[in-house]
Amino acid sequence: MLPIFHSVLCSFRVWFRNHAKVQLEVVALRHQLVVIHRQNPKPKLRTADRCLWVWLSRIWSDWRSTLLIVKPETVIAWHRRGFRWYWTWKVRHGDFGRPRVPQATRELIRTISRDNPLWGAPRIHSELLKLGIHISQAFVAKHMVRHPKPPSQTWRTFLGNHVAQMVAVDFLTVCAY
Repeated sequence: MLPIFHSVLCSFRVWFRNHAKVQLEVVALRHQLVVIHRQNPKPKLRTADRCLWVWLSRIWSDWRSTLLIVKPETVIAWHRRGFRWYWTWKVRHGDFGRPRVPQATRELIRTISRDNPLWGAPRIHSELLKLGIHISQAFVAKHMVRHPKPPSQTWRTFLGNHVAQMVAVDFLTVCAY
């Protein structure tokens, strides 16, 4: 009696749901029945069955509630395996990695950073964007020329050179009030 009451209650719930969700649930349940009827002792899933469940998991948010023949983690594992197969295939057919930046662009970055030692990667990146060269700021920072010493004196050197004047300025500022 309890299973019958449960199925009637679930049927009543269908009236208040979206038509597309109901149709997806019907497709999922009918597919599971087909798989179970295919081989009774232990149903074997084919590649098409796995693809259907991966597709349903991508477009339907409530797919886990109707899945009965395998665990939801299994469907997620199928999806990940398919993703790995895709990228393996793509690498084997010559489309791997990012496209290389031309040597002329790398030399231009080095020339700009050598001629303008005060410019950092953000400034050089924006100048290259103005020229129509679209690369990342990290790439610019990677290929900039490293200067062995700072382009101007350090803060410690500045303070050491001007300590006498700064004391007089500070003193005169206080006395002016």
